[in-house]
Amino acid sequence: MKGLFKSKPRTPADVVRQTRELLIYLDLHSASRGTDAKREEKMAELSKNIRELKCILYGNGEHEPVTEACVQLTQEFFRENTLRLLIICIPKLNLETRKDATQVVANLQRQQVSSRIVASEYLESNKDLLDTLISGYENMEIALHYGAMLRECIRHQSIARYVLESDHMKKFFDYIQLPNFDIASDASATFKELLTRHKATVAEFLSKNYDWFFAEFNSRLLSSTNYITKRQAIKLLGDMLLDRSNSAVMMRYVGSKDNLMILMNLLRDSSKNIQIEAFHVFKLFAANKNKPAEVVNILVTNRSKLLRFFAGFKTDKEDEQFEADKEQVIKEISAL
Repeated sequence: MKGLFKSKPRTPADVVRQTRELLIYLDLHSASRGTDAKREEKMAELSKNIRELKCILYGNGEHEPVTEACVQLTQEFFRENTLRLLIICIPKLNLETRKDATQVVANLQRQQVSSRIVASEYLESNKDLLDTLISGYENMEIALHYGAMLRECIRHQSIARYVLESDHMKKFFDYIQLPNFDIASDASATFKELLTRHKATVAEFLSKNYDWFFAEFNSRLLSSTNYITKRQAIKLLGDMLLDRSNSAVMMRYVGSKDNLMILMNLLRDSSKNIQIEAFHVFKLFAANKNKPAEVVNILVTNRSKLLRFFAGFKTDKEDEQFEADKEQVIKEISAL
């Protein structure tokens, strides 16, 4: 008789609804001891469902994802608080399921329904979820999963703006210097994304927060004793200042004698890579046509040392642009 009543295949919306029910169960029974066998069973079912959601969104080895299925899944996912439940329950999932869940959340940030990015609209109404994701850097077990989700969420300009304008930005200076290398690198990747992806939003943030931001950036990142922290920071500084959108911020930065002294110290760093990244920022000080008197005085006082240094300053590989920039810097300093 069983064969006569075959169960209907589940639709993508069914998979989302079942996932939501299982997440609610897990959330409510996370501390329970008496129903361990039942909880294990539900956990196994949940893992299977999350893997199925991932297959619908990404396709499997043999089939590409089907647009209609992705739309159905996305609509149902954001109809209720499935995203919130999934994020809250990440610490309770096993490692493989966490990885699958992270990929599901990442993919959903790009899914469109009738030309609307529904994930962006949902997050705008649920910004506290960003607070949860960012504070994940303080928990070693989930930091990398929450970090990967966070970077996908800040693809949306309004969400990146929320993070930039929040007090969380100050915490990134701590997260980047965490002793765990993987977590510090992940925080650094998120920090870079926040400060380079959405040009107009970044320019506005840097203009409004110039004083505290660059005080922290200079004292904690550029002056760090950690090679990787320092190298990533000087590279990011160059990326920010050389971006046309940040021209007003760049002019303010290169008008400061204190910033110049920091860059001149970085030119003397024991690492060639850091010296080269520092040069790309130093050349902006030299090229500034409206140098303040205090900047000119420092360059004139150190002129012979600087000219001697640049005479022997070379990259490992031939680089015509670098040589042209160096010639220009020598010319500017000689003419002061």
